[in-house]
Amino acid sequence: MRDIVRIGREHLVASGPAALSLRAVARDLGVVSSAVYRYVRNRDELLTLLVVDAYDELGDAVDSAVEENAEPPEQFRQLGQAVRAWALHEPARYALLYGTPVPGYEAPGEQTIAPGTRVIVTLMTILEKSHSGGPRASTPPATSDEAGSAPTGRLTADFSRIRDEFRLTLTDDALARAVLAWAALFGAVSFEVFDQYGPDTFTDTGALFELHLEHLAQMAGL
Repeated sequence: MRDIVRIGREHLVASGPAALSLRAVARDLGVVSSAVYRYVRNRDELLTLLVVDAYDELGDAVDSAVEENAEPPEQFRQLGQAVRAWALHEPARYALLYGTPVPGYEAPGEQTIAPGTRVIVTLMTILEKSHSGGPRASTPPATSDEAGSAPTGRLTADFSRIRDEFRLTLTDDALARAVLAWAALFGAVSFEVFDQYGPDTFTDTGALFELHLEHLAQMAGL
């Protein structure tokens, strides 16, 4: 199975996810295609293996980078830098996770949700640690312009469910900020990986990303 995933990775880089073929994987392994079908029934199962493999490697990179005894703002910076570093080193695999969906493929939740939420769970843990750490780590007070932005209706129920699922004490406002930090973090990484800034806009994207992390940390109440 490890060899199938390894060859699948190589084909993902060379041809993209839509062009993955079990027959081509079998050819590169030096076996008949029926031998591969005993382990992986079709292209979608191969894609799922690659998706889980990529999520797990990204999660491992973040876990290794985030120091247990560091303060939450530094942990957030470590998490963000680990995501960026992995994405820039593995652009094809990052694109499989966060790029254009593969036509005709729907990832099975029972196999992909747990590995796919590892980074956000770590992020929520950091924010929970920060917001429960005392007044200096609390969410910035809302301004008069923000007074009417409190979630209502189904969104309130969603936040309540998320709190229960992840055993959080974050307020609705803090959860909203956490989700925005999550989306903005991966948005900033995606802009760089997919070259959305263009070749001549920023000469030091690493410094730009550090600045983004600082602003996101403040916005998230770190």
